[in-house]
Amino acid sequence: QVRLVESGGDSVQAGGSLRLSCEASSGYSYYLFCMAWFRQTPGKERAGGAATWRGGRTTHYATSVEGRFTISQPNGQNRLYLEMTMLKPEDTAMYYCAAAPIRSDSSCDQDFRNGRFDYWGQGTQVTVSS
Repeated sequence: QVRLVESGGDSVQAGGSLRLSCEASSGYSYYLFCMAWFRQTPGKERAGGAATWRGGRTTHYATSVEGRFTISQPNGQNRLYLEMTMLKPEDTAMYYCAAAPIRSDSSCDQDFRNGRFDYWGQGTQVTVSS
């Protein structure tokens, strides 16, 4: 069982920046898991924002955030970060940290595309005003 706790959500103006953090429970081996940030707004399906695996050496971004958001997972830390810059009102959402065991060479990419992660945090709210 992996417990995930997000923090860092806030209200900002368009063009601003935020850094989200996700702390994983102790005993978690980060190199064995795919890690990702998803986001969801009321009435819409949860969507993948960014993912990383192989201890942060591989990253994948949704088109909507590529070039503006950076996912990172420092070696040896049970933490996942999402640096968000040039924020837009459409980035307003509840942001969730998620983890999934690596099952194969392609499982992380597939799980990210399908939103099929095993462990989820409670979420942290990001609100961007125009």
